[in-house]
Amino acid sequence: MKSRESHVRLKQFQVNEKTRQLGQIQLMMAEMEKMAAELEYQIIAEEKKAGNTDPSHFAYPTFAKAARQRSDNLQTSIKELKVQLDAAELALEEAQAEFDKATALEERDAGHRSNRAV
Repeated sequence: MKSRESHVRLKQFQVNEKTRQLGQIQLMMAEMEKMAAELEYQIIAEEKKAGNTDPSHFAYPTFAKAARQRSDNLQTSIKELKVQLDAAELALEEAQAEFDKATALEERDAGHRSNRAV
């Protein structure tokens, strides 16, 4: 029953790969959230320095306007990654279920082989 063993190894590899992908997405989201928080801090500091907090005002700092745009872009990317994260979590659950099923079949077959040997 080498084919079952290789099938179990394949399913284990798929679970490991899905787990790795999930971790990568979570890491990217965390990094983007950190960058967005740093930008927000810089925006507040620039607005305080200029004494102007209205982005539509003609004298609003250019740096703060650009930083706000980058922060908005990061927030959009984080939302898109959240969708990918949800899909990756679902794919991991499916891969884990397939692995569990393959493992159960392998254990059942191993039990049948040991009973025949007796």
